[in-house]
Amino acid sequence: MRRLRSSTVVLGGMGVLAATITACGSEPDKRCVDPLTRESLPSYECRSGGGDDDGSTTTRGSYYYGGSIRDNKVSGGSFDKKAVDTGGFGCSGSGGG
Repeated sequence: MRRLRSSTVVLGGMGVLAATITACGSEPDKRCVDPLTRESLPSYECRSGGGDDDGSTTTRGSYYYGGSIRDNKVSGGSFDKKAVDTGGFGCSGSGGG
């Protein structure tokens, strides 16, 4: 029977730990969407800060997290980033709040 070197065990454990941390910290997909029609919009429609001379913004979209897109309409996600479960190995689906 062959013995594993301690460095092999440590490196293997570090790989599993890195995969777990990466999976838990992953961000859900983010799309710019018209909140009324749920149609996908160009990203500049959701950017804040660009406005008219009176200071009002000209954006009409909101960011939509997760879900999928079909025929230019989104479904299965949420406008609330915290409501979207990113999944991943070793992650709990609950969040604090």
